[in-house]
Amino acid sequence: MIRSALMNVMTAAAIKAGRGLKRDLGEIENLQVSVKGPGDFVSAADRRAEQVLFEELNKSRSGYSFLMEESGAVEGTDKTHRWIIDPLDGTTNFLHGLPVFAISIALEREGQLIAGLIYNPATDDMYVAEKGQGAWHNNRRLRVAERRDFAEALVACGIPPLARAHLHPRSKQELGAVIAKCGNIRRMGAASLDLAMVAAGQLDCYWERGLSAWDIAAGSILVKEAGGYISDADGRDTFLDTGSVCAGNEFMHRALLATIKSA
Repeated sequence: MIRSALMNVMTAAAIKAGRGLKRDLGEIENLQVSVKGPGDFVSAADRRAEQVLFEELNKSRSGYSFLMEESGAVEGTDKTHRWIIDPLDGTTNFLHGLPVFAISIALEREGQLIAGLIYNPATDDMYVAEKGQGAWHNNRRLRVAERRDFAEALVACGIPPLARAHLHPRSKQELGAVIAKCGNIRRMGAASLDLAMVAAGQLDCYWERGLSAWDIAAGSILVKEAGGYISDADGRDTFLDTGSVCAGNEFMHRALLATIKSA
């Protein structure tokens, strides 16, 4: 696993924030939950985790800017670095006691992603990547799957919640096209973990629309450092801006893009 000073800072912050999430998961009935919109919830645990991440990362790298799911953009004095943070990806899973959720932290330097971390505190699974240093799951080096036949592929997807009902028609069309050609489908409910599993070779490929930069940033560098390909769902490099994603090895990425385009 990567032991650089930067990664030590990121892992320490994630583990500290994760302790609170793990504790709250065990007391799910006592969580204070407010509604942001239909099917889109935010918990008190979410906000606490974000505050811990902000404080720990700011203490270690003073002046860096932040982009966070709950608090939005925070401009720092250092304009060349920006943390991109999702304190609780998979909130709906978390609020139902399903241990499929993660903390996601990425770091940009002069607009380029240079490091990413995805941590599931419920299972203690830690995925990390640094540009040029490879991708790792705990102490195991990651590599995307080598499968080339889309008919044998295990494909992950996202299904838009009620709050994004305008995306449902397109989602149904794309899902129908993929189901007709791939081996099988999985829907995990946490984009960051989907990308981590692609990097780990547990999933052959993955696509989703209606996301935000903090859902994708950390996972994207994991996929790249594990030898994979990533773009938005239309094949462009601007996935952080468009909010869609398509990832896999070279062959699966190409096949999945072609399939959803045909829909």
